Amino acid sequence: MKNIPRIFVGSEITVGATIAASRDVSHYLTRVMRRNDCLVFGDGNEYAATLSADGRFLLVGDKTSHVDPSNDITLMFAPIKRTDDLLNMATQMGVGRFLPVITDRTNTNHVNWERMKKIVIEAAEQSNRNSVPTILPPCRFSELDLSGLVFADERAAHGAETSPMPGVVRSVLIGPEGGFSDAEFAALDSAGACGISLGKTILRAEVAAVVAMAKVLK
Repeated sequence: MKNIPRIFVGSEITVGATIAASRDVSHYLTRVMRRNDCLVFGDGNEYAATLSADGRFLLVGDKTSHVDPSNDITLMFAPIKRTDDLLNMATQMGVGRFLPVITDRTNTNHVNWERMKKIVIEAAEQSNRNSVPTILPPCRFSELDLSGLVFADERAAHGAETSPMPGVVRSVLIGPEGGFSDAEFAALDSAGACGISLGKTILRAEVAAVVAMAKVLK
């Protein structure tokens, strides 16, 4: 089913269901892709579907055998100027949910989260996922449970020792553009959080997120 358009329609999908098609979806299928068949997905499942003759509805057919490649990892990150790029790329990596974290050096506080939701939906559609990651409400660094947490430790680029990767990883934390503060590093170390090296260079935050996920999923 390669190259068939994929449309996210939410979580409640059943064989034989009729789902209202937005004007954007109808235009995309008929005017851009010039076809009326597609795949619809949500909540880990994928179904074949067709657009009705009047372009108003998606008619759900059989469930496909495609297995959702998404994972159950939470990516915690400090909002940055390129938050859209970070979310796009990490969604393609299969991240299950995102948790924005306000750190001491976070300098991007005004993010259009509704736009970010649209970005992760588009990335999920493109990357062959059957689910869309959840964007959780922002929280402060001080509110995090740091025990057992894996974080990108930029100190490793300056020769600092890092910890072995734990066998099971549930959450990964990426710092802001200016890095973690001394107080935050102290809190991470004190809690026994696992700092991992992303190499010998200092990476942009959005790139660090992808590299960290690649190491965790290795």
